[in-house]
Amino acid sequence: MAKLKSAYFCQKCGYNSPKWLGRCPSCGEWNTLVEELIAKDEPEKGNWRFGSNATRPVSKPKLIDEITAAEKYRIITEDEELNRVLGGGLVPGSLVLIGGEPGIGKSTLMLQIALSLTDYTILYVSGEESEQQIKMRAERLAFSNPRCYVLTETATDQIFKQIELVEPDVVIIDSIQTLVSPLIESGAGSVSQVKECAAEIMKFAKESDIPVIMIGHITKDGSIAGPKILEHMVDTVLQFEGDQYMTYRILRTTKNRFGSSSELGIYEMLGTGLRQVSNPSEILISERPVQLSGITIAAMIEGNRPLQIEIQSLVSTANYGTPQRSSNGFDPRRLQMLLAVLEKRGGFRLGTQDVFLNIAGGLKVEDPAIDLAVCVSIASSYEDIAVPQGICFAAECGLGGEVRAVNRIESRIAEAAKLGFSKIFIARNNLKGLNINDFQIKISAVDKLEDVFSELFG
Repeated sequence: MAKLKSAYFCQKCGYNSPKWLGRCPSCGEWNTLVEELIAKDEPEKGNWRFGSNATRPVSKPKLIDEITAAEKYRIITEDEELNRVLGGGLVPGSLVLIGGEPGIGKSTLMLQIALSLTDYTILYVSGEESEQQIKMRAERLAFSNPRCYVLTETATDQIFKQIELVEPDVVIIDSIQTLVSPLIESGAGSVSQVKECAAEIMKFAKESDIPVIMIGHITKDGSIAGPKILEHMVDTVLQFEGDQYMTYRILRTTKNRFGSSSELGIYEMLGTGLRQVSNPSEILISERPVQLSGITIAAMIEGNRPLQIEIQSLVSTANYGTPQRSSNGFDPRRLQMLLAVLEKRGGFRLGTQDVFLNIAGGLKVEDPAIDLAVCVSIASSYEDIAVPQGICFAAECGLGGEVRAVNRIESRIAEAAKLGFSKIFIARNNLKGLNINDFQIKISAVDKLEDVFSELFG
Protein backbone atom coordinates (compact mmCIF):
# COMPACT_ATOMS: atom_id res chain seq x y z
CA MET A 1 0.00 0.00 0.00
CA ALA A 2 1.38 3.41 -0.96
CA LYS A 3 2.03 5.89 1.79
CA LEU A 4 0.47 9.30 1.35
CA LYS A 5 1.96 12.56 2.53
CA SER A 6 1.54 16.17 1.50
CA ALA A 7 4.00 18.93 0.68
CA TYR A 8 3.81 22.47 -0.62
CA PHE A 9 5.33 23.13 -4.06
CA CYS A 10 6.07 26.49 -5.65
CA GLN A 11 4.29 26.61 -9.02
CA LYS A 12 6.93 29.02 -10.30
CA CYS A 13 10.28 27.37 -9.54
CA GLY A 14 9.44 23.96 -8.01
CA TYR A 15 10.69 24.66 -4.47
CA ASN A 16 9.04 22.33 -1.93
CA SER A 17 8.35 22.95 1.73
CA PRO A 18 6.74 20.80 4.44
CA LYS A 19 4.51 23.73 5.42
CA TRP A 20 2.82 26.61 3.66
CA LEU A 21 4.76 29.83 3.15
CA GLY A 22 3.46 33.12 1.86
CA ARG A 23 6.63 33.84 -0.11
CA CYS A 24 8.81 31.30 -1.87
CA PRO A 25 12.37 31.39 -0.41
CA SER A 26 13.83 30.30 -3.76
CA CYS A 27 12.32 32.64 -6.38
CA GLY A 28 10.80 35.29 -4.10
CA GLU A 29 7.28 35.04 -5.60
CA TRP A 30 4.24 35.49 -3.37
CA ASN A 31 1.34 33.04 -2.96
CA THR A 32 2.78 30.40 -5.31
CA LEU A 33 3.04 27.46 -2.86
CA VAL A 34 0.27 24.91 -3.41
CA GLU A 35 -0.34 21.78 -1.35
CA GLU A 36 0.02 18.51 -3.28
CA LEU A 37 -0.41 14.92 -2.16
CA ILE A 38 2.52 12.59 -2.78
CA ALA A 39 2.30 8.81 -2.83
CA LYS A 40 5.49 6.87 -2.15
CA ASP A 41 5.69 3.18 -3.04
CA GLU A 42 6.98 0.61 -0.62
CA PRO A 43 10.55 -0.51 -1.36
CA GLU A 44 9.43 -3.95 -2.56
CA LYS A 45 6.97 -2.51 -5.05
CA GLY A 46 7.28 -2.98 -8.81
CA ASN A 47 9.57 -1.71 -11.49
CA TRP A 48 9.04 1.88 -12.62
CA ARG A 49 9.28 0.88 -16.24
CA PHE A 50 6.56 -1.60 -17.05
CA GLY A 51 4.78 -2.05 -13.72
CA SER A 52 6.14 -5.56 -13.13
CA ASN A 53 7.49 -6.89 -9.86
CA ALA A 54 11.01 -7.32 -11.22
CA THR A 55 13.71 -5.53 -9.32
CA ARG A 56 16.00 -3.05 -11.02
CA PRO A 57 19.69 -3.95 -11.42
CA VAL A 58 22.00 -2.37 -8.88
CA SER A 59 24.46 0.13 -10.38
CA LYS A 60 28.11 -0.29 -9.42
CA PRO A 61 30.89 2.28 -9.77
CA LYS A 62 33.46 1.76 -12.55
CA LEU A 63 36.88 3.24 -13.13
CA ILE A 64 36.74 5.71 -15.99
CA ASP A 65 39.59 3.86 -17.75
CA GLU A 66 37.50 0.68 -17.74
CA ILE A 67 34.55 2.31 -19.52
CA THR A 68 34.43 1.66 -23.26
CA ALA A 69 33.78 4.86 -25.22
CA ALA A 70 31.57 3.59 -28.03
CA GLU A 71 30.43 6.10 -30.65
CA LYS A 72 26.67 5.81 -30.88
CA TYR A 73 24.99 6.09 -34.23
CA ARG A 74 22.41 8.80 -34.80
CA ILE A 75 18.94 8.49 -36.26
CA ILE A 76 19.06 10.75 -39.30
CA THR A 77 15.64 12.24 -40.03
CA GLU A 78 14.36 13.53 -43.36
CA ASP A 79 14.33 17.03 -41.85
CA GLU A 80 17.75 18.61 -42.42
CA GLU A 81 16.86 21.59 -40.24
CA LEU A 82 16.08 19.33 -37.27
CA ASN A 83 19.25 17.32 -37.88
CA ARG A 84 21.26 20.55 -37.78
CA VAL A 85 19.87 21.83 -34.48
CA LEU A 86 20.25 18.38 -32.88
CA GLY A 87 23.90 18.23 -33.91
CA GLY A 88 23.52 15.61 -36.66
CA GLY A 89 20.41 13.61 -35.75
CA LEU A 90 18.69 11.89 -32.82
CA VAL A 91 21.07 10.20 -30.38
CA PRO A 92 19.77 6.87 -29.00
CA GLY A 93 18.71 7.22 -25.39
CA SER A 94 18.52 11.02 -25.61
CA LEU A 95 15.70 13.11 -24.15
CA VAL A 96 14.71 16.13 -26.25
CA LEU A 97 12.37 18.87 -25.03
CA ILE A 98 10.77 21.28 -27.52
CA GLY A 99 8.79 24.30 -26.34
CA GLY A 100 6.92 27.12 -28.02
CA GLU A 101 3.86 29.35 -28.06
CA PRO A 102 0.40 27.78 -28.46
CA GLY A 103 -0.46 27.35 -32.14
CA ILE A 104 3.10 27.92 -33.34
CA GLY A 105 3.26 24.42 -34.91
CA LYS A 106 4.97 22.15 -32.37
CA SER A 107 2.55 19.25 -32.80
CA THR A 108 2.58 19.68 -36.58
CA LEU A 109 6.37 19.53 -36.65
CA MET A 110 6.55 16.44 -34.43
CA LEU A 111 3.85 14.56 -36.36
CA GLN A 112 5.61 15.48 -39.58
CA ILE A 113 8.86 14.06 -38.19
CA ALA A 114 7.08 10.90 -37.01
CA LEU A 115 5.51 10.28 -40.41
CA SER A 116 8.75 10.93 -42.30
CA LEU A 117 10.77 8.30 -40.37
CA THR A 118 9.51 5.41 -42.51
CA ASP A 119 12.50 3.17 -41.68
CA TYR A 120 11.75 3.22 -37.94
CA THR A 121 8.87 2.24 -35.68
CA ILE A 122 7.43 5.39 -34.10
CA LEU A 123 5.07 5.71 -31.13
CA TYR A 124 3.29 9.08 -31.05
CA VAL A 125 1.70 9.60 -27.62
CA SER A 126 -0.84 12.40 -27.39
CA GLY A 127 -2.58 13.60 -24.27
CA GLU A 128 -4.22 16.58 -25.95
CA GLU A 129 -5.83 15.25 -29.15
CA SER A 130 -7.96 12.29 -30.13
CA GLU A 131 -6.93 9.69 -32.68
CA GLN A 132 -9.31 11.19 -35.24
CA GLN A 133 -7.81 14.65 -34.86
CA ILE A 134 -4.29 13.30 -35.34
CA LYS A 135 -5.44 11.38 -38.42
CA MET A 136 -6.95 14.56 -39.91
CA ARG A 137 -3.67 16.41 -39.45
CA ALA A 138 -1.72 13.51 -40.96
CA GLU A 139 -3.89 13.59 -44.07
CA ARG A 140 -3.33 17.32 -44.41
CA LEU A 141 0.43 16.84 -44.15
CA ALA A 142 0.33 14.35 -47.07
CA PHE A 143 2.80 12.03 -45.28
CA SER A 144 2.38 8.31 -44.72
CA ASN A 145 4.23 5.94 -42.42
CA PRO A 146 2.88 2.38 -41.98
CA ARG A 147 5.09 1.95 -38.89
CA CYS A 148 3.77 4.97 -36.98
CA TYR A 149 1.58 4.10 -33.97
CA VAL A 150 -0.69 6.62 -32.25
CA LEU A 151 -1.57 6.33 -28.56
CA THR A 152 -3.95 8.69 -26.77
CA GLU A 153 -3.05 8.18 -23.11
CA THR A 154 -1.88 10.30 -20.16
CA ALA A 155 -1.03 7.70 -17.48
CA THR A 156 2.68 6.91 -17.53
CA ASP A 157 2.27 3.30 -16.36
CA GLN A 158 -0.08 2.58 -19.28
CA ILE A 159 2.27 4.32 -21.71
CA PHE A 160 5.19 2.16 -20.62
CA LYS A 161 3.09 -1.00 -21.02
CA GLN A 162 2.27 -0.03 -24.62
CA ILE A 163 5.92 0.78 -25.27
CA GLU A 164 6.78 -2.75 -24.15
CA LEU A 165 4.25 -4.16 -26.63
CA VAL A 166 5.07 -1.92 -29.61
CA GLU A 167 8.87 -1.80 -29.11
CA PRO A 168 9.32 1.53 -30.92
CA ASP A 169 12.59 3.05 -32.13
CA VAL A 170 11.48 6.62 -31.33
CA VAL A 171 8.87 7.89 -28.83
CA ILE A 172 7.18 11.30 -29.20
CA ILE A 173 5.12 12.69 -26.30
CA ASP A 174 2.66 15.57 -26.75
CA SER A 175 2.93 16.95 -24.13
CA ILE A 176 4.80 16.40 -20.86
CA GLN A 177 2.36 18.67 -18.97
CA THR A 178 -0.55 16.32 -19.75
CA LEU A 179 1.05 13.18 -18.32
CA VAL A 180 0.07 11.79 -14.91
CA SER A 181 2.12 9.45 -12.75
CA PRO A 182 0.28 7.08 -10.39
CA LEU A 183 2.97 7.79 -7.77
CA ILE A 184 1.79 11.41 -7.40
CA GLU A 185 -1.70 12.39 -6.26
CA SER A 186 -1.70 15.95 -7.64
CA GLY A 187 -3.26 16.96 -10.95
CA ALA A 188 -1.64 16.99 -14.39
CA GLY A 189 0.65 19.92 -15.07
CA SER A 190 1.59 20.53 -11.45
CA VAL A 191 5.24 20.90 -10.50
CA SER A 192 5.45 17.51 -8.78
CA GLN A 193 3.68 15.70 -11.65
CA VAL A 194 5.89 17.24 -14.34
CA LYS A 195 9.04 16.45 -12.38
CA GLU A 196 8.04 12.85 -11.62
CA CYS A 197 6.85 12.10 -15.19
CA ALA A 198 10.01 13.58 -16.66
CA ALA A 199 12.15 11.52 -14.27
CA GLU A 200 10.36 8.30 -15.27
CA ILE A 201 10.75 9.07 -18.97
CA MET A 202 14.42 9.96 -18.51
CA LYS A 203 15.12 6.63 -16.76
CA PHE A 204 13.28 4.77 -19.50
CA ALA A 205 15.24 6.53 -22.28
CA LYS A 206 18.64 5.96 -20.66
CA GLU A 207 18.05 2.29 -19.85
CA SER A 208 16.36 1.34 -23.14
CA ASP A 209 18.49 3.49 -25.52
CA ILE A 210 15.28 4.74 -27.16
CA PRO A 211 15.24 8.48 -27.98
CA VAL A 212 12.26 10.41 -26.62
CA ILE A 213 11.02 13.79 -27.88
CA MET A 214 8.74 15.69 -25.50
CA ILE A 215 6.66 18.75 -26.31
CA GLY A 216 6.46 21.29 -23.48
CA HIS A 217 4.04 24.14 -22.82
CA ILE A 218 5.37 27.59 -21.99
CA THR A 219 4.26 30.20 -19.48
CA LYS A 220 3.23 33.80 -20.12
CA ASP A 221 6.82 35.01 -19.83
CA GLY A 222 8.03 32.53 -22.46
CA SER A 223 9.75 29.96 -20.22
CA ILE A 224 8.84 26.27 -20.30
CA ALA A 225 6.07 25.48 -17.81
CA GLY A 226 6.99 23.40 -14.79
CA PRO A 227 10.07 23.29 -12.59
CA LYS A 228 13.39 24.57 -13.91
CA ILE A 229 14.84 21.15 -13.17
CA LEU A 230 12.95 19.88 -16.22
CA GLU A 231 15.37 21.71 -18.52
CA HIS A 232 18.34 20.43 -16.49
CA MET A 233 17.19 16.81 -16.76
CA VAL A 234 16.80 16.63 -20.53
CA ASP A 235 19.70 16.36 -22.99
CA THR A 236 18.48 18.91 -25.52
CA VAL A 237 16.15 21.92 -25.23
CA LEU A 238 14.70 23.39 -28.43
CA GLN A 239 12.62 26.55 -28.76
CA PHE A 240 10.14 26.84 -31.62
CA GLU A 241 9.69 30.55 -32.23
CA GLY A 242 7.91 32.84 -34.64
CA ASP A 243 5.00 35.20 -35.04
CA GLN A 244 1.64 33.56 -35.60
CA TYR A 245 0.90 36.21 -38.23
CA MET A 246 4.08 35.47 -40.20
CA THR A 247 4.83 32.33 -42.18
CA TYR A 248 8.37 31.72 -40.94
CA ARG A 249 9.21 29.62 -37.88
CA ILE A 250 12.60 29.34 -36.17
CA LEU A 251 13.78 26.22 -34.33
CA ARG A 252 16.52 27.34 -31.94
CA THR A 253 18.79 25.25 -29.69
CA THR A 254 19.22 26.54 -26.14
CA LYS A 255 20.87 23.41 -24.70
CA ASN A 256 22.48 20.44 -26.42
CA ARG A 257 24.72 17.82 -24.82
CA PHE A 258 25.52 16.27 -28.21
CA GLY A 259 26.24 19.32 -30.36
CA SER A 260 26.30 23.09 -30.62
CA SER A 261 23.92 25.03 -28.41
CA SER A 262 23.61 27.96 -30.82
CA GLU A 263 22.20 26.29 -33.93
CA LEU A 264 19.16 27.49 -35.82
CA GLY A 265 16.67 25.95 -38.25
CA ILE A 266 14.15 27.90 -40.32
CA TYR A 267 10.78 26.66 -41.60
CA GLU A 268 7.94 28.15 -43.60
CA MET A 269 4.42 27.33 -42.45
CA LEU A 270 2.22 26.22 -45.35
CA GLY A 271 -1.19 24.63 -45.62
CA THR A 272 0.47 21.24 -46.12
CA GLY A 273 2.80 21.54 -43.14
CA LEU A 274 6.22 23.00 -42.45
CA ARG A 275 8.61 23.46 -45.35
CA GLN A 276 12.35 23.52 -44.72
CA VAL A 277 14.15 26.72 -45.73
CA SER A 278 17.56 25.54 -46.92
CA ASN A 279 18.90 29.00 -47.86
CA PRO A 280 17.37 31.53 -45.45
CA SER A 281 19.66 34.37 -46.58
CA GLU A 282 17.84 34.72 -49.88
CA ILE A 283 14.48 34.92 -48.08
CA LEU A 284 15.63 37.37 -45.40
CA ILE A 285 16.89 39.87 -48.00
CA SER A 286 14.53 39.08 -50.91
CA GLU A 287 12.16 41.98 -50.17
CA ARG A 288 14.86 44.62 -49.87
CA PRO A 289 13.69 47.96 -51.36
CA VAL A 290 15.85 49.53 -54.05
CA GLN A 291 17.84 52.65 -53.04
CA LEU A 292 16.16 53.40 -49.73
CA SER A 293 18.00 55.04 -46.85
CA GLY A 294 18.38 53.20 -43.55
CA ILE A 295 18.71 49.74 -45.14
CA THR A 296 21.90 47.66 -44.72
CA ILE A 297 22.87 43.99 -44.98
CA ALA A 298 24.86 42.26 -42.22
CA ALA A 299 26.81 39.00 -42.49
CA MET A 300 26.08 37.10 -39.28
CA ILE A 301 26.70 33.60 -37.94
CA GLU A 302 24.04 31.56 -36.15
CA GLY A 303 25.59 28.35 -34.84
CA ASN A 304 27.47 26.93 -37.81
CA ARG A 305 25.28 28.65 -40.39
CA PRO A 306 26.23 31.97 -42.06
CA LEU A 307 23.27 34.26 -42.75
CA GLN A 308 22.74 37.55 -44.55
CA ILE A 309 20.10 39.62 -42.76
CA GLU A 310 18.51 42.95 -43.52
CA ILE A 311 18.67 45.75 -40.95
CA GLN A 312 16.19 48.62 -41.17
CA SER A 313 16.54 51.94 -39.34
CA LEU A 314 14.41 55.05 -39.15
CA VAL A 315 15.70 58.26 -37.59
CA SER A 316 13.25 61.14 -37.25
CA THR A 317 12.94 64.33 -35.20
CA ALA A 318 11.50 63.73 -31.74
CA ASN A 319 8.15 65.45 -31.22
CA TYR A 320 8.33 65.20 -27.45
CA GLY A 321 10.97 66.00 -24.86
CA THR A 322 12.35 62.47 -24.51
CA PRO A 323 13.39 60.78 -27.78
CA GLN A 324 12.21 57.23 -28.38
CA ARG A 325 14.57 54.28 -28.71
CA SER A 326 12.85 51.19 -30.06
CA SER A 327 14.35 47.98 -31.46
CA ASN A 328 12.83 44.75 -32.74
CA GLY A 329 15.09 41.68 -32.73
CA PHE A 330 18.10 43.60 -31.36
CA ASP A 331 19.24 44.23 -27.78
CA PRO A 332 17.93 47.69 -26.74
CA ARG A 333 20.87 48.24 -24.39
CA ARG A 334 23.37 47.57 -27.16
CA LEU A 335 21.42 49.96 -29.39
CA GLN A 336 21.81 52.67 -26.73
CA MET A 337 25.55 52.01 -26.62
CA LEU A 338 25.95 52.23 -30.40
CA LEU A 339 23.94 55.48 -30.47
CA ALA A 340 26.29 56.94 -27.86
CA VAL A 341 29.29 55.88 -29.99
CA LEU A 342 27.77 57.49 -33.09
CA GLU A 343 27.14 60.74 -31.24
CA LYS A 344 30.50 60.89 -29.48
CA ARG A 345 32.81 59.47 -32.15
CA GLY A 346 30.86 60.06 -35.34
CA GLY A 347 29.50 63.53 -34.72
CA PHE A 348 25.84 62.60 -35.29
CA ARG A 349 23.42 64.60 -33.14
CA LEU A 350 21.02 61.83 -32.18
CA GLY A 351 20.04 63.21 -28.77
CA THR A 352 16.98 64.92 -30.25
CA GLN A 353 16.08 62.12 -32.68
CA ASP A 354 13.72 59.17 -32.43
CA VAL A 355 15.53 55.98 -33.49
CA PHE A 356 13.71 52.83 -34.58
CA LEU A 357 15.58 49.64 -35.49
CA ASN A 358 14.17 46.45 -36.97
CA ILE A 359 15.71 43.10 -37.94
CA ALA A 360 13.74 41.93 -40.97
CA GLY A 361 12.16 38.48 -40.94
CA GLY A 362 11.39 38.39 -37.21
CA LEU A 363 14.87 37.19 -36.20
CA LYS A 364 16.40 37.87 -32.80
CA VAL A 365 20.11 38.53 -33.30
CA GLU A 366 22.86 38.50 -30.66
CA ASP A 367 25.90 38.30 -32.96
CA PRO A 368 28.11 41.39 -32.30
CA ALA A 369 29.26 41.24 -35.93
CA ILE A 370 26.18 43.19 -37.00
CA ASP A 371 27.27 46.30 -35.02
CA LEU A 372 28.82 47.96 -38.07
CA ALA A 373 25.73 47.32 -40.19
CA VAL A 374 23.54 48.82 -37.44
CA CYS A 375 25.70 51.96 -37.21
CA VAL A 376 25.76 52.45 -40.98
CA SER A 377 21.99 51.87 -41.15
CA ILE A 378 21.33 54.58 -38.52
CA ALA A 379 23.77 56.99 -40.18
CA SER A 380 22.16 56.33 -43.57
CA SER A 381 18.70 57.17 -42.23
CA TYR A 382 20.03 60.23 -40.36
CA GLU A 383 21.71 61.63 -43.50
CA ASP A 384 18.91 60.30 -45.75
CA ILE A 385 21.50 58.79 -48.07
CA ALA A 386 20.97 55.24 -49.30
CA VAL A 387 23.74 52.66 -49.01
CA PRO A 388 24.68 51.44 -52.52
CA GLN A 389 23.38 48.04 -53.58
CA GLY A 390 25.70 45.05 -53.29
CA ILE A 391 27.42 46.10 -50.04
CA CYS A 392 27.33 44.19 -46.75
CA PHE A 393 29.08 44.50 -43.38
CA ALA A 394 30.69 42.14 -40.87
CA ALA A 395 32.42 43.82 -37.91
CA GLU A 396 31.98 44.77 -34.28
CA CYS A 397 32.13 48.37 -33.02
CA GLY A 398 33.99 49.42 -29.87
CA LEU A 399 33.33 52.34 -27.55
CA GLY A 400 36.22 54.26 -29.10
CA GLY A 401 34.62 54.14 -32.52
CA GLU A 402 37.06 51.46 -33.67
CA VAL A 403 36.01 48.59 -35.95
CA ARG A 404 36.87 45.28 -34.29
CA ALA A 405 37.49 41.83 -35.77
CA VAL A 406 34.93 39.01 -35.56
CA ASN A 407 35.28 35.23 -35.73
CA ARG A 408 34.78 32.99 -38.77
CA ILE A 409 35.21 35.82 -41.23
CA GLU A 410 35.87 33.40 -44.10
CA SER A 411 32.37 31.90 -43.81
CA ARG A 412 30.80 35.36 -43.74
CA ILE A 413 32.70 36.52 -46.82
CA ALA A 414 31.98 33.30 -48.74
CA GLU A 415 28.23 33.57 -48.00
CA ALA A 416 28.18 37.19 -49.18
CA ALA A 417 30.02 36.27 -52.40
CA LYS A 418 27.63 33.36 -53.03
CA LEU A 419 24.62 35.67 -52.81
CA GLY A 420 26.10 38.08 -55.36
CA PHE A 421 27.35 40.92 -53.14
CA SER A 422 30.14 42.96 -54.72
CA LYS A 423 31.74 44.42 -51.57
CA ILE A 424 32.03 43.66 -47.86
CA PHE A 425 33.39 45.84 -45.05
CA ILE A 426 35.43 44.05 -42.38
CA ALA A 427 37.90 45.04 -39.65
CA ARG A 428 41.52 45.41 -40.70
CA ASN A 429 42.59 42.95 -38.01
CA ASN A 430 40.56 40.26 -39.81
CA LEU A 431 43.04 40.38 -42.70
CA LYS A 432 45.58 38.39 -40.66
CA GLY A 433 45.89 34.99 -42.29
CA LEU A 434 43.18 35.84 -44.85
CA ASN A 435 43.88 35.52 -48.57
CA ILE A 436 41.57 38.02 -50.25
CA ASN A 437 42.29 36.50 -53.67
CA ASP A 438 40.34 33.38 -52.66
CA PHE A 439 37.02 35.25 -52.73
CA GLN A 440 35.04 36.62 -55.67
CA ILE A 441 34.14 39.79 -53.79
CA LYS A 442 35.90 43.06 -53.00
CA ILE A 443 37.02 43.23 -49.38
CA SER A 444 37.34 46.66 -47.74
CA ALA A 445 39.26 46.58 -44.45
CA VAL A 446 38.72 49.58 -42.14
CA ASP A 447 39.94 50.68 -38.71
CA LYS A 448 37.34 53.26 -37.61
CA LEU A 449 33.73 54.18 -38.21
CA GLU A 450 34.84 57.44 -39.84
CA ASP A 451 36.55 55.45 -42.60
CA VAL A 452 33.31 53.66 -43.45
CA PHE A 453 31.20 56.84 -43.38
CA SER A 454 33.64 58.80 -45.55
CA GLU A 455 33.71 56.01 -48.14
CA LEU A 456 29.95 55.58 -48.26
CA PHE A 457 28.59 59.08 -47.68
CA GLY A 458 31.56 61.30 -48.57
